[in-house]
Amino acid sequence: MTPVSLAIVGAGDRGSGYARWALAHPHLARIAAVADPAAERARPLAEAGGARIFAGWRDLAAEGRIADAVVIATQDGDHAEPARTFAELGYHILIEKPLAPTEAECREIVAAAERAGVIFAVCHVLRYAPYTDTVRSVVRSGQIGEIVSVQHLEPVGFWHQAHSYVRGNWRRTDQSTFMLLAKSSHDLDWLQYVVGRPIARVSSFGGLKHFTRDNRPPGSASRCLDCAVEPACPYSAPRLYGGRLREGQHGWPLSVVTREFTEDALTSALRHGPYGRCVYDCDNDVVDHQVVAMEFDGGASGVFTMTAFNAGGHRRTRIFGTHGELECDGEHVRVHDFRTGDVSTITVAATGDPTAGGGHAGGDERLMEAFVRAVATGERDLIRSGPAESLASHLAVFAAERARITQQVIPLTEGAR
Repeated sequence: MTPVSLAIVGAGDRGSGYARWALAHPHLARIAAVADPAAERARPLAEAGGARIFAGWRDLAAEGRIADAVVIATQDGDHAEPARTFAELGYHILIEKPLAPTEAECREIVAAAERAGVIFAVCHVLRYAPYTDTVRSVVRSGQIGEIVSVQHLEPVGFWHQAHSYVRGNWRRTDQSTFMLLAKSSHDLDWLQYVVGRPIARVSSFGGLKHFTRDNRPPGSASRCLDCAVEPACPYSAPRLYGGRLREGQHGWPLSVVTREFTEDALTSALRHGPYGRCVYDCDNDVVDHQVVAMEFDGGASGVFTMTAFNAGGHRRTRIFGTHGELECDGEHVRVHDFRTGDVSTITVAATGDPTAGGGHAGGDERLMEAFVRAVATGERDLIRSGPAESLASHLAVFAAERARITQQVIPLTEGAR
């Protein structure tokens, strides 16, 4: 097929990752443009792909349609306006999750894409991972009967929470969005996809338990480099980032902290930048633990837990059916058939780790291939995370956060029992 031309809007870690996929698959895609106010981020991608550089998405849009599709990977609050504009220009759109930090903007983005008739995909990468295919195929085979209930855990990881949601870009609701939308919109979307039914109503509990000034250890300092407690602190920035530097792990999360991979550059970043701050002395307000109880259309129940206080790793899921149950850990699917008593384990071939740096266990790569093939062929069925289903899962996330704040059960659809 003729390679699909892509405009990359936002050359941060996510945008750069999608651009690198295009560079590695020149028979499928090529980069036509890179738009980012930070020229030092845009230039390497543009030079590698022979692409044009723009200072921002507005400059790119002013040129009209110069590529087949656009990848929108700006910060969450900067999705709505470029998405509407590029849809009107006829660009096919791949947009990072979450769609936007407000329900109204999410609806506007989807409406704009549907009006324009463009191919539209949200980066709900978990839908595309090989592991998800395995879980879903067992569920759809009927081997465990009808789903009655589900337990799903997102182990954020103590260091990931500290990096992204205490020190980092997603630490404050007013500057990005609330935790459930920023981190766990993947999970509620994944649950709807695997169960095969929309969420009908939700309740939720959680809060900011640990990363507060009230829990600051005696004798600690505002920065790790000055702190007498740092050597024994699990959230030590020098240990987290310095260890990765010494091991040559220069991707995410280290690449967010510094663009120069030397001891001096890292020390300077920790001395002056946000990632060297004490986790008990930041301006964060997003939750560090949350539970969502849900009922799916048709009556099945589910419980989702997001917590910072673990080592991280793959999500873990248990699915309980009328004829059997599944235990899923991201690499294995254990099937217990009640009718025969047989217990079997399906092993999923490893395709990277479950983090953004590891490509979400193959989800990033398969999303990109599905999107560019859909654009090239017009086969919209290749898109698993289109406008309608993505909006439905976003609305469930907004409802769950309202439920947490108001301590109510929030309905989403008719038919809940």
